[in-house]
Amino acid sequence: MDRLMQSIRIGINDKIYVKDPESSDLGRRIIEQSILMIDEMGFESFTFRKLGERIKSNESSIYRYFENKHKLLLYLASWYWGWLEYKMVFATAGINDRGEKLHKAIEILTQTVQEDIAFSHINEILLNKIVINEYSKSYLTKEVDRENKDGYFVIYKRLVNRLHDMIVAWDEDYPYPSSLASTVLEGSLHQYFLREHFPMLTDCNEITTPTQYFTDLVFRALKPKADG
Repeated sequence: MDRLMQSIRIGINDKIYVKDPESSDLGRRIIEQSILMIDEMGFESFTFRKLGERIKSNESSIYRYFENKHKLLLYLASWYWGWLEYKMVFATAGINDRGEKLHKAIEILTQTVQEDIAFSHINEILLNKIVINEYSKSYLTKEVDRENKDGYFVIYKRLVNRLHDMIVAWDEDYPYPSSLASTVLEGSLHQYFLREHFPMLTDCNEITTPTQYFTDLVFRALKPKADG
């Protein structure tokens, strides 16, 4: 099983990068250290010059992989959503009960992230923190429509659609499955952000988790599809 997990590769739209960072040791170091640095200093303060100093490489070598730090953030976010997708698909593949399958999917998408040994150069815990704090900066831009057309957000949209299909399978008459699915993904990030920075604005805390909240929210909204 460990060998199977280690063979998993998250496929990213090749328009996001100039050269695939997974194709070389330098590229993997760029990804590894950029996650550490963005977590440390924030996306605004992060620069390729600082990254070059950290990895002891010329700044120009980083530009051979990414056009700019916006594209790097898009890559990191895409990788994160692709990783969540593979975890959700793997965890729900053998579940036939529609309600149980939806419950497990919500759990995977909203639970506190644990480090995954299958990807040694990526710290998923820190990447999760980056997505919580910085993900909106990847799409709140004037270029978002063009980048969407070019497929930059295809993994995220595919993940939403997977959850959409599970919602419909549980309640085919629910009129807002896409809105509910995207609310679970976006809302989970927001609840973790509020819990960390504005605890008075959320009921999620060390006892009540975002997973509990979104499980309750989804299943209160839906009515199970009758078998037969």
